[in-house]
Amino acid sequence: MRKASSTKVSAILLAAGESKRMGKLKQLMPLGNTTMVEQTIDTLLGSRVSEVIVVLGHRAEDVMKRVATRPIKIAVNPIYHQGMGTSIAAGLNLVDSRAQAVVLALSDQPFVDSQTINRLIEEFDAHDKGIAIPTYQGRRGHPLIFSIKYKAQLSGLKGDIGGREIIKEHPEDILEVAVECEGIVIDIDTTTQSSA
Repeated sequence: MRKASSTKVSAILLAAGESKRMGKLKQLMPLGNTTMVEQTIDTLLGSRVSEVIVVLGHRAEDVMKRVATRPIKIAVNPIYHQGMGTSIAAGLNLVDSRAQAVVLALSDQPFVDSQTINRLIEEFDAHDKGIAIPTYQGRRGHPLIFSIKYKAQLSGLKGDIGGREIIKEHPEDILEVAVECEGIVIDIDTTTQSSA
């Protein structure tokens, strides 16, 4: 069964972490004429998503100064140190009630482009699967799309595992989408590559 082609998709950008492995605040690291968090926000704003929710935590005020003029919603997660799951829940609290799916994006993946996000959404629209994962040369990456039916499970995630637990529990509901963007597997945490 094909989904409606106008699926309303909200994006949650996770930007609350302390950047412990990097040793400095990744969100505000310079990237050309901008910063890493601004680049990832602008990529999402340039895509088909209907809204962008940015979840802040560590040094939230400093990051907010750089991003607050953009047409985004901001969620501040006061318990961000308890893990990514709490930031996902904070973002979900602000998701539009009409949203049919959410994109979970990471602020330390600034090399993902808007076209890749659009391709992920288009493939999600075209298939009857509840989870879409981009792949680059066979490796899974981010951002991820979850149907809104997973909202309760996403809101209940503990620690730093993100959506991996749900992905493991529902292999039959996964759509892998091959993309040409290597940025989906480049993780600026350690400037090495990561996978879902």
